[in-house]
Amino acid sequence: MKKKLSYIFVGLTIAALLSCSSKDKRGGRTDTPTSGTISFYADESFSPIIEEEVEQFEFKFPKADLKPIYTDEITGLQKIKDLQTCLFITSRGLKPSEIAYLKTKRQIPVVFPIGYDGLAFIVNKNNNDTCISVKDVKRVLSGEVTDWKQLYPKSRLGKIEVVFDNKQSATLHYVVDSILDGKPINSANIVAAKTSKDVIDYIDQTPNAIGVIGSNWLNDRRDTTNTTFKKNIHVMSVSLRDEANEMNSWKPYQAYLLDGRYPFVRTLYCIVVDPQKALPWSFANYISSPVGQLIIFKSGLLPYRGDISIKTVNVKRN
Repeated sequence: MKKKLSYIFVGLTIAALLSCSSKDKRGGRTDTPTSGTISFYADESFSPIIEEEVEQFEFKFPKADLKPIYTDEITGLQKIKDLQTCLFITSRGLKPSEIAYLKTKRQIPVVFPIGYDGLAFIVNKNNNDTCISVKDVKRVLSGEVTDWKQLYPKSRLGKIEVVFDNKQSATLHYVVDSILDGKPINSANIVAAKTSKDVIDYIDQTPNAIGVIGSNWLNDRRDTTNTTFKKNIHVMSVSLRDEANEMNSWKPYQAYLLDGRYPFVRTLYCIVVDPQKALPWSFANYISSPVGQLIIFKSGLLPYRGDISIKTVNVKRN
C-alpha cells in the first residue's frame, strides 16, 4: 500500500524572551537564520520529538542555540497572542478569531502541520485487559463506566482512574473536542499528573488506572523499527467495532496511523509569528525539510510530508 501525504513548507520556532512586536527594525534581536539564541514554546506532550529536532538542528548549525519551553496548550497560545513568543508547537491551529486578533497587532501568523501522533491509552503492566473499543473509551471518559468489571466482567481491579498530564494540555483538549464531541469529561476519578512522564510513572505504580498520553512518549528508542513500546506499561489496542478483541484492535503504530485503523490521531502544528524570518523561521523550515521529517519518522510518529509505503512482512517464529 502506498499513500502520498501532502506537504506544506513551513517556518517555525519562537523567541519567547524577545518580543516579536518591538517597534524598531530588529526589535533588539540578533539572531540570524543559522545563529543566535532564541526561546520558543511547545506543548509538553510533544517534548521528545522537539528535543530530537533541536539537537540535530544545533549539530548542523553550531552557532544556533534553541531553548524550548514546555508548557500547556492554553499558556502557549496566550504567549503567541501576547507576542511573547514567535513560535508555539501544539496539536491545533489558530481559530479565525485568534488570527483576526493577531492582525489587529499587525502580525500575520503562519500555521502549518508538521506531523501526526496517536493519542494512546496505557495501563499497568500487570493488567492484561488491553483491548478496548472506541465506544468503551467514550463510556469511560464520560463517566458512564466507572469500574473495570463493566468493561471486563472477570476483572478484579475495581474503580477506574483516568490519568492525564494536566488540565490545560493539548491531550485533554483533543479528548474533549475529538472524542467526546465537545462534552466535558465526567469520569468520577480523574487524576492530573502534571507531565507526560508523570502519567507513565503513575500507571507503572497504579494497577487500576488508564493513562492518556501522546504516542511519541511510548516508543522504545532502542528499537529502530518503531514496533516496540516501553516495557513498564501496556499500550491498549483500540477497535472501531463495538466489541474489541485482538483481531480487530490496533495500537498507535505508524502504519495504523496512516491507514486509519487506529482511530485517535492528532496533527502537530507550528504556529509562527516571526516577521524577521530569522532563526525561528529557519528552524521551522528544518522541521519540514526532508531531514526534519525523517527525524519525525524515526521517532515513531508520522511525518506530514513524504511518500510512505507499507509492506507486509511474514515473520517465522521458532
